[in-house]
Amino acid sequence: MTQYRVLIIDDDRLMRNSLVDLIEASGWVAKPLARATDADRWIVQFQPDVILSDVRMPEMTGLELLQTVEAAPPIVLISAHGDIPTAVEAMNHGAYSFVEKPYDPKRLLLILSHAAAQHRMQQSNHRLRARVQQLSGLDRVLLGQSPDMHRLRDTITMVAGSQSAVLVQGETGTGKDLVARAIHDLSPRCDGPFIAVNAAQVGPDNLPHVARSAGGGTLFLDEICACPADLQPALLRLIETGEVLEPGQGAPDHMDLRIVAATNEDPQVAVAEGRLRQDLMFRLDGFTLHLPPLRARPDDVPLLVLRFLQDFATLYDTATPDLTDRDVATLIAHDWPGNVRELRNVAERHVMMSRLGPRAIDDAMSGAQTGTDNRTGLREAVAAFERQMISKAIQANAGRMDDTAAALGIGRRTLNEKIVKLGLDKDALL
Repeated sequence: MTQYRVLIIDDDRLMRNSLVDLIEASGWVAKPLARATDADRWIVQFQPDVILSDVRMPEMTGLELLQTVEAAPPIVLISAHGDIPTAVEAMNHGAYSFVEKPYDPKRLLLILSHAAAQHRMQQSNHRLRARVQQLSGLDRVLLGQSPDMHRLRDTITMVAGSQSAVLVQGETGTGKDLVARAIHDLSPRCDGPFIAVNAAQVGPDNLPHVARSAGGGTLFLDEICACPADLQPALLRLIETGEVLEPGQGAPDHMDLRIVAATNEDPQVAVAEGRLRQDLMFRLDGFTLHLPPLRARPDDVPLLVLRFLQDFATLYDTATPDLTDRDVATLIAHDWPGNVRELRNVAERHVMMSRLGPRAIDDAMSGAQTGTDNRTGLREAVAAFERQMISKAIQANAGRMDDTAAALGIGRRTLNEKIVKLGLDKDALL
């Protein structure tokens, strides 16, 4: 029997207890509430498949609940004061169904069952669409014909079918997060949640919540070498036994999940420096996947950039810019410290700049990384890019501001604001 989760809201204690008894006798899980004002919080914590709520309650009525609660599952309203106008109003505001008291238990259970099943189906469809989108992203990152990429794709397929922990190593921008999601999507746990967190931001107190969120699915711990020292014993226990202990709790909870970790540094160095426990590293290292940097597979660069150019041309509704032999040579010669992420950013800039006319890839490369972390100086990089685009558009349109704004695809007022903000001198450009 499917174990649905039902949130019951009724200010009448006897009625509330009666509904809980009925629900739990049917093999489902029930969470009773006396006030609808608490619904938002418990929808997040309890994750119900359906809500059964009384209509007339103090503070917030069932009809008000329909209009105010966010991201709610189907809501079934129940009332001892049933009338046609109330039922019609409830349905118009999105109620799944309306039931009068005294209720027929079999009919009520049937309604709740149908509502919960519909909710589960919608969730499954949402997860499927998300997986398709993520797999598409993975395909873009792992596109390539080099031996390293062939081996990596084969290994991901093999590893996905196991239950062992996986450690993904690779430089920034190589796609570690997408590889972790691919392992989840191709695994028997694909219908469960994929929870991604930065290991540096998890502590012993919130590990139970994080692990519980990933129950039945995969927990992805990024930057594992930055894992706090006080978290590592609890994390080791979770990997070894599947158990996690809530602070102040007597007995541990057992969690059914798989752990995939990632790092952009050598974990052996972190162990040697005392930042990562060696036994924890051994437990995480059931399988290790090494993502090659882009500079190690230069022959894949033209293939990748062509895919990115086509994608962004479609996104911005423009023609795919051509690449000359000199452009290809420039791309291959670059060492790509930001890896595929950096290449993707260059491709996007090239598509946007090419809308103003044909140009070499060097213009888009001028904003590429030079060995620093791509997260630093982002605001300055964007400003420099906007300054360059606006300057060239002003020159191409001989200073005619209406034509310049139209060429850039922005309003005249926005163009004026950007010129002032970026400190551009229009007269000096002409």
